[in-house]
Amino acid sequence: MVVLRPQLPEDLPLLTGGESPFDDFGPRRPATQPADCDLEDSGALTVLDDDGEVAGEVSWHWQARRWGPNAASGCPMIGIWLRPTHRGRGVGSAAQQQLVELLFTHTAAHRVEAHTDVENLAEQRSLEKAGLLREGVVRGGQWRDGAYRDGVLYAVLRTDLARLT
Repeated sequence: MVVLRPQLPEDLPLLTGGESPFDDFGPRRPATQPADCDLEDSGALTVLDDDGEVAGEVSWHWQARRWGPNAASGCPMIGIWLRPTHRGRGVGSAAQQQLVELLFTHTAAHRVEAHTDVENLAEQRSLEKAGLLREGVVRGGQWRDGAYRDGVLYAVLRTDLARLT
C-alpha cells in the first residue's frame, strides 16, 4: 500500500532525482519549494510507502502536443522517480496506478500516457503492472546524455478503468 500526498518542504531533500542512467538530463537546480499538486496543470505528489517513509514522487504534465486540434484531445503524461531503497518492491506500480485513478477521477482526461527508455525494463514492467498498455516505440524521441534515445509509449484510457480495478 502506498499513499500519495502533496509535497511538503521537508520532502525536498529526499526527492533528489538522479542515481540512474535513465535520469541523466544534465545538472538541475534543487527544488526550493514543493511542487504544485493541481491535477489540471503540471505537478507532483510525494509517494509514501507502507511505513509512511518518503519513497519518491509521481509527476504529470499536460502534453503540448495533442492527438487532435481541440483541448479535449490533450492528455497528461505521467512519470515517477523512486529513491533507490524503494525500487523493485511494487511501490512504483501502485503509485502510478493511484495517480492514473486520481487523474481520471478529478479531470476530464480520457487518456493518460507514460514514456520510458527502451532499455528501462523495470519501468516498463511497472507501467504494465499499473495497467498501462504498451503502444509502441517512439524512435529518437528523447534527448538524454548527449544522444537521442528511443522510448516506449504506454497509455491507459478512461474506458480501461474497469480492467484496472
